Amino acid sequence: MTELTLFIDGASRGNPGPAGIGIRIEADGELHAEYCEYIGCATNNVAEYRALIKGLEMAADSEANRVTVFSDSELVVRQMNGAYKVKSGGLLPLYQTARKLSRTFDGFQIEHVRREQNREADRLANQGIATKDSADTSKK
Repeated sequence: MTELTLFIDGASRGNPGPAGIGIRIEADGELHAEYCEYIGCATNNVAEYRALIKGLEMAADSEANRVTVFSDSELVVRQMNGAYKVKSGGLLPLYQTARKLSRTFDGFQIEHVRREQNREADRLANQGIATKDSADTSKK
């Protein structure tokens, strides 16, 4: 596998609140993998970075050489591209991890897309939160 496209999203119900991540990975326009996970209580920005990190780890596991990431988080995209500085102490270690992972590929780019263009990753992120919600309901 040489080139993968990642659509990533993080979601939080409350800021912070129950949070989830969603990742859709495509190869040549076809579905390669989907992933969702409940990540506990987090802010939306933390969830967005956690989605990016997990997506990059999955791409590395798939032995991708080149990765293009699409995210609807303007903050994450601009920080990763160097247009914004990372001022939040809570985001800095996540940013550093994402930068380190991004450098393991021969080619890496991250681009901002509108939320409508990121529907599947959004669905998966919310599914991650719902996984926690359904687990809580079954315990009652």
